[in-house]
Amino acid sequence: MSMDPSSLPASSENHPPADPAPGGPCRNDTSGIRRQASAIIDTVLSDPSPEQGRVRDQLREHLAAHPGHPETALKEHLISLRSLTRLPTGTSKVVPPAAGSAIQPQAGTPAAAERASRIVEVLKGRMLLTAFQPIYDLSTGSAVGVEAFTRFVTDGGDNADYWFAEAAEARLGSELEFAALECALAAAQHLPPHLYVALKLSPATCLDPLLPGLLETSRLAPDRMVLELTEALTAEQAAALAAALAPLRQHGVRLAIDHAGSYFDSIPHIRQLQPDIIKLDRTIIAGIDTDTLRHAFGEAMVGLAEQLGAALIAAGIETNDELTAVAVLGVTAVQGYFLGRPTTRPQDWAHWNLPAPSKTGPHITPPITSIWF
Repeated sequence: MSMDPSSLPASSENHPPADPAPGGPCRNDTSGIRRQASAIIDTVLSDPSPEQGRVRDQLREHLAAHPGHPETALKEHLISLRSLTRLPTGTSKVVPPAAGSAIQPQAGTPAAAERASRIVEVLKGRMLLTAFQPIYDLSTGSAVGVEAFTRFVTDGGDNADYWFAEAAEARLGSELEFAALECALAAAQHLPPHLYVALKLSPATCLDPLLPGLLETSRLAPDRMVLELTEALTAEQAAALAAALAPLRQHGVRLAIDHAGSYFDSIPHIRQLQPDIIKLDRTIIAGIDTDTLRHAFGEAMVGLAEQLGAALIAAGIETNDELTAVAVLGVTAVQGYFLGRPTTRPQDWAHWNLPAPSKTGPHITPPITSIWF
C-alpha cells in the first residue's frame, strides 16, 4: 500500500460539506442563528487572556457535547455562565466575561502567574519555529510526507513537552496549539509540493470551532493536510470528533491516530474514527526486531490497518534491525532518527524530493525494498 498523495481521492470544491444538522438541511433562520452563535463563540475562544481560561474550557466542553450545533452549545454555556456570575435566572441581559468580573479563577500561586505570563509572551511574540521530519514510503523508498514538530525560541529552553504542559496548566493549551499550527502551515509552503504534512493536535483542539476557519485560510491544499491526534481519547471525544471532522475529511483533509495501542480503548476508538493513517510510536517500535510481544502487536496492527484501508506508519525507527522488522511485517511507511531527524532548515527539506539516503544493512525481500536499505 502506497501513501503517495496522488493515489488518494483528491479534494473538490464542487462538493461542499454536508449540513451538520441531522435530518437534512437547516432552514434559513436556523442557519442565521448558527452563524451568529458561531461568531460569538469565535470571539470568546480567540481571547488569549489567562483569566478567561475557565470560560474558554467550559465553552469547549459544551461544543464537544453538541458537535455541529453551536447555537445549542452557546445556550447551555450562557445558562452555566449565569451560575458563575450569579446573574438572576430571569434576566435577559448577557454580561460578557471580562477581566475583574466574577468569572475569575481562584487566585493562583505566584508561580502560576509567572507561568501564564511566560506563555502569553510566547504567544504574543510568536517565538515558535517548525521542524519537519521526513516520512518514507517503504514500497518506493521516497519521502511522501513530513511530521511537524514545534521548536521554541525562548530563554526557557526548546523542550516542546515542557511548554505545552505549562500552557495547559495556565489554561492556554489550545491557544499555544493554534499558534504552533499557524507556524507549521506557514513553514509548509517551503516544502516540496508532493509531501503531505502531519499536524499534531490534541482532541480538544480538533473539536475547537476555530480550527476549520484556520485550515481554510491556509495556502496548504486540504489533501496535503493530516490531522494527527496525539492524546488518548475518551468515548465522548471519539463520537464528537467523528462528527466534527467529517466536513474537513470530505474536503480531503486526512486523519491520523498516534500512539496506537498505548491505552486500553485505543483500538475501539480507531475503529470508530476510521482514520486514514495509524501510527505506531517508539514505545512499540523499540526492540520490535527481538521482542516477540512487540512483534506480535505490530503484526496485529498491520491486519487492522488493512481491514480499515488505512496506512500504517512505524515512527521512531532508530536501527536498521528495527527497519527490517517492520518492513517484513508489512508496515506502509517509516520515520525516525535512523532515516532523518527533524530539521528547521529549508535546504534540508529540499532533499526530500530525492529517494531516501542509502542505508547499509541486510537486504529485504523485494518488492518491499531492493534499493535503499
